Amino acid sequence: MKTVIITGASSGIGLAAARRFAAEKWQLILLARREELLRKIVAELPAAPGALHRYIPGDYSLRSTAEQLTEVMKSYPQIDALVNCAGITGSADAVDSELDKWRIPFDTMFNGAVNMTRAVVPFMKEGGRIVHVTSIHAFRAEMGSSAYACAKAAITQFCRGTALELADRGILVNAVAPGFIDTPMSSASGSSELETQWFKDNYVTGNHLPLRRPGRPEEAAGVLYFLCGPDASYITGQTITVDGGLTITF
Repeated sequence: MKTVIITGASSGIGLAAARRFAAEKWQLILLARREELLRKIVAELPAAPGALHRYIPGDYSLRSTAEQLTEVMKSYPQIDALVNCAGITGSADAVDSELDKWRIPFDTMFNGAVNMTRAVVPFMKEGGRIVHVTSIHAFRAEMGSSAYACAKAAITQFCRGTALELADRGILVNAVAPGFIDTPMSSASGSSELETQWFKDNYVTGNHLPLRRPGRPEEAAGVLYFLCGPDASYITGQTITVDGGLTITF
């Protein structure tokens, strides 16, 4: 039975990934900050005979969380995949904001990707998979989003570098770059940007989003699952964009 670690598993793409892997009879170790929600998710997930789903509450960017994960992994014969979905939002002016505030998305998401990768690789054997959720912001610019974009760009490059360094161990490393996905991170101040007139004018009735709708978390999770499966055995160091065609337009 294969075992996958999923960070950011309490909502959005991470939760959709947890449900997909459980449905495919993997056993799961889930990480997120909200312990009560993780407990509920694990209780509701289907489990194959002999499967043991577990959860670890904590901030994945902290070394202490990686240390907790290491202790849990010792009870498994091997870890087959790490799916790093955890992320945060945050806007800060690139020049005029306090540097500590501007660095929050970078320090949290990039450090989290590094911490999880370093913790998990020693427990992987040939055929192991690491998949990071990055973003189209890694190669596109938007007002007020430079900190978030820099973090995602760093994760994307980290994916390339580790793919090269881990190739001789038979471990494949890839990334998925979502565009507009209908998740709780799309909401601010109690409303979703995907339901605003701005979104409709620019992306539904306009020409910027060919499929004219936001993606579903399950659609991104399906690509994550593919990259951890046998059909992706000759793919490494790549970023697959899941954006409804957004980045092919002017």
